[in-house]
Amino acid sequence: MLYALAAIAMWASVATLSALTHALPPFFVAGVGLMLGSLLTVRRIADWKVPPKNFANGVYGIFGFYFFLFNAYRLAPVMDATVLSYVWPLLMVLLSPRLVPGTRLGANHILGSLIGFAGAALIVTGGKLSLSMAALPGYLMALGAAVVWATYSLFTRRLPATSDNAVGGYCFASGLLALGLHFATEPAAHPSAIQWLMIAVLGLLPMGAAFLCWNRAMQLGDPRQTGALGNATPLLSTLMLVASGQAALNGSAALAIAMIVGGAALGTLPAERLLPGWLRA
Repeated sequence: MLYALAAIAMWASVATLSALTHALPPFFVAGVGLMLGSLLTVRRIADWKVPPKNFANGVYGIFGFYFFLFNAYRLAPVMDATVLSYVWPLLMVLLSPRLVPGTRLGANHILGSLIGFAGAALIVTGGKLSLSMAALPGYLMALGAAVVWATYSLFTRRLPATSDNAVGGYCFASGLLALGLHFATEPAAHPSAIQWLMIAVLGLLPMGAAFLCWNRAMQLGDPRQTGALGNATPLLSTLMLVASGQAALNGSAALAIAMIVGGAALGTLPAERLLPGWLRA
């Protein structure tokens, strides 16, 4: 759980750290960032050699998530797409019994995840969400990003365990694919010195160290609990934006925070400590 929280904290910093890179082509930022993130394990490059299924899953998860998410941002309002992409913690919990042998769901896992997702949606939207059928392709892309990340995470637990250093190979290959898309579909990028610095920080933390921590969390932890914790990502992101002066908490934030924290507690603590006997799985 500590590895999962470390990854979530680094992902939550993306909104704050990327304030200076929003004007740059997204696949350029992702490509360079992932290539830099791979450098964290380049001294153990021999560990990049893993079974084909593990490698395919790693590239599917990391590149696939960014591919769907960036296309969602292009085809739908960013706020709407962000909310739909945050379905991944809920999907992780619900899909665990099917994709991870020996995993059963209790009522606390399901209820906690639903409450946590509702709180995540509330803190992102401030209670104002207006979906439009014109943006349906973007919504589907956002849901695709959620499905990719949830299934990648669960397959990581199901496939043979590998060294965490193998994630560097996944990041390197995903970075190459992202840069290929950048050169094929985006205008040329001309970052300033401060933008290069921000890309480096994004690459080494959210696009590098966070993936290493998440891989360890998925191999060692309970995917139901890890999924429940994932709902804290937008909460921490919002709090970081507030602390940096880039955002302010609105009236619905207190309720959202209570829902996210309560949902995480409900989903991560043993059922016998939270629910009466008739509700336990």
